[in-house]
Amino acid sequence: MKVIDHLNAAKSTLFSFEILPPLKGKSIQSIYDGIDPLMEFKPKYINVTYHREEYIFKERANGLLEKIAIRKRPGTVGICAAIMNKYHVDAVPHLICGGFSKDETENALIDLQFLGIDNVLALRGDSIKTESAFRPHPEGHAYAVDLIKQVINMNQGNYMTEDYQLEPTNFCIGTAGYPEKHFEAMNMSTDLHYLKQKVEAGAEYIVTQMFFDNKKFFDFVNACKEYGINVPIIPGIKPIKTLAHTTVLPKLFHIDFPEALSKELLKCKSNDEVKRVGIEWGIEQSKELKAMNVPGIHYYTMSNSDEVKAIASEVF
Repeated sequence: MKVIDHLNAAKSTLFSFEILPPLKGKSIQSIYDGIDPLMEFKPKYINVTYHREEYIFKERANGLLEKIAIRKRPGTVGICAAIMNKYHVDAVPHLICGGFSKDETENALIDLQFLGIDNVLALRGDSIKTESAFRPHPEGHAYAVDLIKQVINMNQGNYMTEDYQLEPTNFCIGTAGYPEKHFEAMNMSTDLHYLKQKVEAGAEYIVTQMFFDNKKFFDFVNACKEYGINVPIIPGIKPIKTLAHTTVLPKLFHIDFPEALSKELLKCKSNDEVKRVGIEWGIEQSKELKAMNVPGIHYYTMSNSDEVKAIASEVF
């Protein structure tokens, strides 16, 4: 079932969450261990994120360096199929531009269609650690809007290969939104301009970057409406759980902590204390969002469900 159909049919705020594929060499059980504790909250869908390849330089026998691409985590197709088979809930694989050609994207979508997976979250993706800025695959997409257009073309039966008759796909497409502005956008107005392009291209709902200030989310939703963006907007929530998060999250994701939260975090001397504050903040944040009848709340678990379970137990 499509995410947009779940959202349209819901009588109250939906619960959903996102997991990471395991590191290579770990079993699928590591995925199940992160999902099992959250199934009591009856998620309608589970997102599976994707981390693109990185590069290492290996010295060859002749002394020259060889650039080698490595992927530390497996792809999402098999994991999504396993989730749907075991839990009978919809899985939403992340589809990214970075590191993929258009042909590779088409093949991945064909595989998803064969497995009965009819949802994707279309993202540009981040630059890799060795690049100062995002660089698309030479034969791939530079922007998420172009990736969305490729999926829509396939939904209309227009494939890159035209040698034989091909059946249309039937994907529901989600995309990302940024309550505090994407860090590469000149300002919020231009960010909304690009977001509207993605919706006009075919994105049916928006999932936001994590945020800790609900006012910024509500302002973002109102700004979207004023800009003519009228698809469901699902807030993304991540519990803070370590002292490192207090500096790493603002740096990596270009977000601010509200003053009330930062004051509590400054009092913390251990990860356990931060975890307690993170859960308490997540509960209050989620309760307020749910009281405002948001279509869903999407939790970033990083495949560790303890904090999200503690929050959801008080909210759902």
